[in-house]
Amino acid sequence: MNLARGAGRWIGVASVVPLVVGVYAVSVGFAPSTVLAFAAALGVPLGVTVFFRDPDRKPEGDGVVSPADGKVTVLREEDEQVRLGIFMNLYDVHVNRAPVGGEVVGSEHHEGGHRPAFSKDSERNERVVTQIDEYVVVQIAGAFARRITSYVGEGDTVERGERMGVIAFGSRVDVMFPEHYDHDDLVVEKGDRVRAGETVLAPNKDEQ
Repeated sequence: MNLARGAGRWIGVASVVPLVVGVYAVSVGFAPSTVLAFAAALGVPLGVTVFFRDPDRKPEGDGVVSPADGKVTVLREEDEQVRLGIFMNLYDVHVNRAPVGGEVVGSEHHEGGHRPAFSKDSERNERVVTQIDEYVVVQIAGAFARRITSYVGEGDTVERGERMGVIAFGSRVDVMFPEHYDHDDLVVEKGDRVRAGETVLAPNKDEQ
């Protein structure tokens, strides 16, 4: 199983949990309750490992692909642009991908809060804003997400569907489309589930 960059650090931290519980179990003579607790604790590093899985993906067709796995929870016009937001649950893959190929013309990290990622207030959360040509990807930290790791920076060139970063433990990713897109151009709707680097969100109008 492929793992996201930096996953080893998180798995190492999670592995401390069964270690501590195991030491305690030994100290009390392996009472039935502590044995059960130790068995449950073994699931913590396993769960973290699964969380940071990084499967290979291939676009389902031509066009702008989803930057994240999850459910479309935001779809509106904002400042003459279409904004599409994808909420990622803990069980979703959290590696994010470039919706289009092109040059990274800007990438900025913004400090902020940690509101639940499904709320409108989350747009003021800690976030990383990356612009690829005319498209903007906003990685938003959620209530439990405390780390956004970017793989790309200003001046880089990315391919459509290329890995561009990962957000730890629940979050949201938005795409701001160029002004020549409108709602009718999108082929997904609010409530749809999408997959990063695979599900096509809209045709690439620049190529038409």
